[in-house]
Amino acid sequence: MSITSNIIVLGSANTDLVVRSPRLPRPGATILGGEFYQAAGGKGANQAIAAARAATAPVLFVAALGDDAFGKTALAGFQQENLDARFVRVISGAHSGVALILVDERGENMISVASGANWLLAPEDIDRVPDEVFASAKVFLTSLETPLPTVLYGLRRARQHGLVTILNPAPADRAIVDSQVLELVDVLTPNEHEAAALTGVELSSNDAVLAAARVLQSLGIKKVIVTLGERGSVVVEERAHWIDAERVEAVDATAAGDAFNGALAAQMAEGSSLAAAARWAGCAAALAVTRRGAQPSLPHRREIDDFAARRSGR
Repeated sequence: MSITSNIIVLGSANTDLVVRSPRLPRPGATILGGEFYQAAGGKGANQAIAAARAATAPVLFVAALGDDAFGKTALAGFQQENLDARFVRVISGAHSGVALILVDERGENMISVASGANWLLAPEDIDRVPDEVFASAKVFLTSLETPLPTVLYGLRRARQHGLVTILNPAPADRAIVDSQVLELVDVLTPNEHEAAALTGVELSSNDAVLAAARVLQSLGIKKVIVTLGERGSVVVEERAHWIDAERVEAVDATAAGDAFNGALAAQMAEGSSLAAAARWAGCAAALAVTRRGAQPSLPHRREIDDFAARRSGR
């Protein structure tokens, strides 16, 4: 495998334990679910695999796993995806991350994560990646399921090497507002819930969505994409570009955001404009919600290209 990579992804790797049920329970309620299945997940791993499937050049993943059955399964999955996992650390005595996921009949979900080894990912893990790998890369993508100091360190090193930095602020953590993280981010990609949590703006209308994006820009980020689920997304640079969602029959929205971010990174590594990359990434997200599971739902490049071509020819 080449020592160089076009995209570097720093993030979590989990095993998803999923129960499908007619509806999502209210606090304190017990409901009878239906089908159960296990799938590989974690925002970092999902985004890395989404990028690897969507890209034409190598993708490197930096993460931490426990020395357990879930970790071994995850590593085998990375190898099958031709994902460069040389710098995924296996930690003795730690359990791999696990996510408990409920999915209702509309494809909406609730997720709780036991981070395990993900929370032991450290700046030293990033130091293990050689300078020549960073020097050859074009895009650095990360999220917030690993320790904030590690995310900050990764962003700083990526910025030093001139990479485009993308932060998917999920789960939302207002600590990034008061840290040095945002000044190191080129593109921020919150969903509407995360944008509301970070800004305090209630996103009750398109005007409110745009206002939240402008608040985020006032914190030093030049480019913001707010993803809005079935309502599409808005790309905010100097001007705002509204992108309609592709209409599909949703089955499971668990990995929609990860599909979007991975595909976005792939397109930006190829030099696409932010609006064009977001439109293509929206096609990837639309395909992902039509399938069950996190990583099993992530589309390959040819699928995204074909889907985008069909939609543009309507």
